[in-house]
Amino acid sequence: MPIDPDDASNRALLAEVRPADWTPPAPASRYDLVVVGGGTAGLVSAAGAAGLGARVALVERAMLGGDCLNTGCVPSKALLASAHAAADVRRAAALGVHATLDRVDLAAVMARVRAARAAVAPHDGARRMASLGVHVFFGQAGFTSPASIDVNGVGLAFSRAIIATGARPAMPPIEGLADPRVLTSESFFELSTLPRRLAVVGGGPVGCELAQACARLGSTVTLLEAAPRLLSREDPDAAEVIREALHADGVTVMTGASAHHVEARPDVLRVTITRGAVGQVLDVDALLVATGRRANTEGLGLDRAGVKHDETGRVVVNDYLQTTNRRVYAAGDVCLPWQFTHAADASARLVLRNALFAGRARASRLLVPRVTFTDPEVAAIGLAHEAAADAAGVRAHTFDVGFDTVDRAIVDGRARGFARIVVRAGSDRILGATIVCARAGELVSEVAVAMSAGLGLAGLAHVIHPYPGYAGALKRAADQYNRTRLTPRVAGMMRAWLGARRRF
Repeated sequence: MPIDPDDASNRALLAEVRPADWTPPAPASRYDLVVVGGGTAGLVSAAGAAGLGARVALVERAMLGGDCLNTGCVPSKALLASAHAAADVRRAAALGVHATLDRVDLAAVMARVRAARAAVAPHDGARRMASLGVHVFFGQAGFTSPASIDVNGVGLAFSRAIIATGARPAMPPIEGLADPRVLTSESFFELSTLPRRLAVVGGGPVGCELAQACARLGSTVTLLEAAPRLLSREDPDAAEVIREALHADGVTVMTGASAHHVEARPDVLRVTITRGAVGQVLDVDALLVATGRRANTEGLGLDRAGVKHDETGRVVVNDYLQTTNRRVYAAGDVCLPWQFTHAADASARLVLRNALFAGRARASRLLVPRVTFTDPEVAAIGLAHEAAADAAGVRAHTFDVGFDTVDRAIVDGRARGFARIVVRAGSDRILGATIVCARAGELVSEVAVAMSAGLGLAGLAHVIHPYPGYAGALKRAADQYNRTRLTPRVAGMMRAWLGARRRF
């Protein structure tokens, strides 16, 4: 199955994740586990089960690696690295380094993206999975009964199965999206030239990341978001920091703006926009749609297996990630509310315990951080701001530290942003956090460890953090909490104690 463009990197990618010469193995009479879908959740499930001694089959209809390797995390972060490099040149004068950005060669940028993807591909490749003892089959899987699956006319009987078919970009009901100049996060990485004028529909993480990247690489970008603000799931203060950052990079941000018609003309896409009661027309060279995702369940024959799914295609599961067929489980984007690679990985490990070893691990107990990889980054976990705690009916207090008070951020010239730690009122139990800074995606892991280990905010004050570092913000937040414990009564007792000591 060729992919565009047909170059050495893409051929190397296909040789790993969809090898043309692949010979399917002779199927076992019965598998302990059949995994449908070769993205993150499917690969982790299959490799983990095989490592535990199970007889495993893995079925993939397109390319192993799924969204993460092929059209998501890996290529997008490779692109962001180039965009960050361009931005660093532009901001170098503020650090006393006078440099000139001659041009951005998008063809070279995208070639590097494809090369990076090909370099990572062996980790997810068919030969590696086979070396682990997994039987790999390529083709469309379809349930033929509650305990069997067909792929290319070959029947696979199973004791347990996992649906891990992932999700794809969802297209909104906007007239005129069939034009090839209308892109999604999947087709975007087939570009070899940068659109001179780009409109991005959707102000969520993907929309914000790619809008900023394209602006930094030289495109004139307009970002359209129907909601009143960007990043609607995140802390409003975090969203405002990102709006300002996008504006500083030249992105025109239009919130409360809906695109409702696209007219394809020979030399332009004409996008009709409504913002409040005002209509306007925007002419662009390409339109990127980033408005959510839809589960991949078409053609699976879920009804024949007794597996219920909702109107969006998402597989219905209980807290153990078990479907309405007791033999069949689901993991990853096809069933989870969190559409992240690390959530897919965690859910696959949970399912293995439940499906193969009668475990009772619960998805509701997963503590899943999320990161928007703009510059600065936005990371969040748990009840990430006070409004989220209020909505959950939990009384909470927040402790805020601006990175303009953190020495490392100041000397790096990256003082924009904040760390906000949310604790249960009357205690130091961490309920969640929002972190906005250049290293937010790394810092949130420390909060995740503290929450997982039951370490309260006071405990973070006792952790020795290297100086200078961005993690100093977390220690400062912990110090803030500890100062609240110094009540007038406690302060009086301490003064009395110290006064008594002076007599000796």
